[in-house]
Amino acid sequence: MATMRTAEAHWEGNLIKGKGSVTLESSGTTYDVNWPARTERPDAATSPEELIAAAHASCYSMAFTHGMAEQGYTVDTVDTKAYVTFQPGEGITGITLAVKARVPGLPEEDFHAAAEEAKQNCPVSQALTGVKVITLEAKLLTH
Repeated sequence: MATMRTAEAHWEGNLIKGKGSVTLESSGTTYDVNWPARTERPDAATSPEELIAAAHASCYSMAFTHGMAEQGYTVDTVDTKAYVTFQPGEGITGITLAVKARVPGLPEEDFHAAAEEAKQNCPVSQALTGVKVITLEAKLLTH
């Protein structure tokens, strides 16, 4: 069964001095957005890139866990951090996924293959195919 999630953005003023908000309607959470948060410093506001990073990190973690279950492994933990680089005038120029996972009994080489497969198969990765470079830094935790 397909699901749909919605978010709504409201903006006032021009790009540089304007401000707005984005509401994640399913969770009822609202965040302030503005140009300085996107290009300089967050100051308690978010940006489209931060929201993309959140979506990518959570989607990747789910895809990795699912892939491991299909191979018969149980993931103890997976922590994914997504770094989305925005360059004014160019757009999103790159994304790095930094992953640390604890998967008992998983050989190191199988971990790296599974980590890469999750990057390729994550629906958010697939939606972001217009981004020129998406890199992966994966570390298997053993203790």
